[in-house]
Amino acid sequence: MQLKPGSRWKSAVCDTEVVVVRPPKCDVVLECGGAPMVAKDAPVPEGLELSADLAGGTSVGKRYFSDAIGIEVLGSKAGKGSLSANGVPLALKEAKALPASD
Repeated sequence: MQLKPGSRWKSAVCDTEVVVVRPPKCDVVLECGGAPMVAKDAPVPEGLELSADLAGGTSVGKRYFSDAIGIEVLGSKAGKGSLSANGVPLALKEAKALPASD
């Protein structure tokens, strides 16, 4: 799938929704809960179920990334599924520590 900055995607197996912050340089399959995600305004395919192995959850307002693939997404709606791209789990991006001001 062709991911573009600002594009919105939703899970086919849970309530998770994301916004692409940094797209990869090549085509990848963005997945949630073991199933490919679909464009926010597209219909959800029927018959798909949340994989128990990929049910770690996604949080709203958190960024998920993979440096190996070069992708970063922002959770816009929380859900039960875990995010992955081409089968590679996306990691939670930690906030950068601000310098101390004394």
